[in-house]
Amino acid sequence: MTQLIAITGPSASGKTKLAIETAKILNGEIISVDSRQIYKELDIGSAKPTIEEREGILHHLIDITDVNSNYTAADFYDDAKKTVDEIIKREKVPILSGGTGLYFRILLQDFDLPRVAPNKDLREKLNIKSVSELYDMLKKLDSKSAEKIHCNNKIKIIRALEVCITLNIPMSEAQKKKTSSYNTLWLGLNSNNREFLYERINKRTDNMIKSGLIEEAEQLFNKYGQNNILLNTIGYQEFYPYFQGNRKLDEAISLLKQNTRRYAKRQISWFKANKDIHWFNIEEESVEKMLEYIKSIYNNKKG
Repeated sequence: MTQLIAITGPSASGKTKLAIETAKILNGEIISVDSRQIYKELDIGSAKPTIEEREGILHHLIDITDVNSNYTAADFYDDAKKTVDEIIKREKVPILSGGTGLYFRILLQDFDLPRVAPNKDLREKLNIKSVSELYDMLKKLDSKSAEKIHCNNKIKIIRALEVCITLNIPMSEAQKKKTSSYNTLWLGLNSNNREFLYERINKRTDNMIKSGLIEEAEQLFNKYGQNNILLNTIGYQEFYPYFQGNRKLDEAISLLKQNTRRYAKRQISWFKANKDIHWFNIEEESVEKMLEYIKSIYNNKKG
């Protein structure tokens, strides 16, 4: 069975750095498991590692589509599976790193998504409705899926409605169980002290602002307008009202930090449900100590 490594955890926990260092010691290549780093031009706001930060390690599934595309989780599964196979053929170790729980689940666990092609006409009809109207529709058509989707996530709500309407059954009933073909070493980064993690999030946000996040967001909104991806992505959505003169800059930055902290909390809840994950406490354990563990355990599992 194919052996690979999955590095998960909340925003700003250090996943990218650990993945790169792991790739160095195990002769690996990295597959980004991030639903926003797949998009071209979403650089600073998605915390996409720069070429310099990648330190010569090959990174896959970054900058593979544009914000106007209809890229789905099923597309990610196809692309990621193909990439894993190619890395194995090169006799390298696939290292999957990111914070998008659904992507991890469909590739490495027991979850399979229904194959429903994007329906442009249906999406346009749904998109003119408010997010609250759409969420009410989803609760009526598929209450189980509605419970798992945030009430303000318009993109995911529309996708769930698209599946329900196309198949004429709830998406939760269309989702099938499958057996993973991978032997995965699951690793998670988190802090037992939530305030320590939140401070890292706040500091990273400040660094994003210094690196040009506001300018990047303004350029993207000027280019694409009220694009659904931008309006549903933390790091960009907070600044649209500011550009329109409806929010102060300090309020936008404060909201960005708050939204990121809330997202991190949801990520932790999602990944804590996976009992196979070995958790590192980033407040106490150094990267070097983590690497010692990874190297020893990986070699044992491989053997």
